[in-house]
Amino acid sequence: MSTKTPISIEFFPPQTSEGADKLRSTRAKLAELKPEFFSVTFGAGGSTQARTFETVFEIRREGHEAAPHLSCIGSTRDQIRAILQRYKDEGIRRIVALRGDLPSGVGDPGELRYANELVAFIRAETGSHFHIEVAAYPEYHPQARSPRDDLLAFKRKVDAGADSAITQYFYNLDAYLHFRDECTALGIGVPIVPGIMPIVSFSKLARFSDACGAEIPRWMRRKFESFGDDSDSIKAFGLDVVSDLCEKLIAAGAPGLHFYSMNQAGPTMALCARLGLTN
Repeated sequence: MSTKTPISIEFFPPQTSEGADKLRSTRAKLAELKPEFFSVTFGAGGSTQARTFETVFEIRREGHEAAPHLSCIGSTRDQIRAILQRYKDEGIRRIVALRGDLPSGVGDPGELRYANELVAFIRAETGSHFHIEVAAYPEYHPQARSPRDDLLAFKRKVDAGADSAITQYFYNLDAYLHFRDECTALGIGVPIVPGIMPIVSFSKLARFSDACGAEIPRWMRRKFESFGDDSDSIKAFGLDVVSDLCEKLIAAGAPGLHFYSMNQAGPTMALCARLGLTN
């Protein structure tokens, strides 16, 4: 595989000082892969905002590019304006702009209700300062009324000023290729980077996938189930499946790979070693 395939890696903000120490160690290992950037998630309604700031600024101080997630749901324009200014002051040049989910028990969606409105607001406030990433859903967003509606929602984000997109993870190559073709037919020309979820624990993956609408193909699910509690076999088969998917994505012209690390170094390192993406 070519070492020229760009990669990026996602973290979630740690909740404890121990978690922060572990993430520093994880990040030091993953930095060896020379990713274009590390992204950091942002909890529902900004519930992890302080920890997101801390993690992003620490990554930046270490000399790496950082891309904070920014969700608009439940926030005011003034709140988002202040966050954007803080990121500008810290030298952040890339943002992952998302609608996000309302925290449980909160009814007010805020002043910006959709990701395309957030993208337009970022552009109006900051011009071309930020490279704006948005989310894409090859298997369609679970709340979308129809595939067509989901595609048009994605197009609105791009038309509002998004530079590129990162997809929800998937294990069905055809879903990504079909989605990309549909985007091309709609005149959407931004890079659409596949999101890659390494497989370590099938039971956790199954719960997460059922919740977010990502399909685990039946043949994969049956094979994983056949391993029972044999974690070594699950990891080995997961590595085979995901590395094969990545190889096919690269061969099909995917503009990069975005790894959902789950704050672990090993699975992403193993995948990149298998793909020849280590330096």
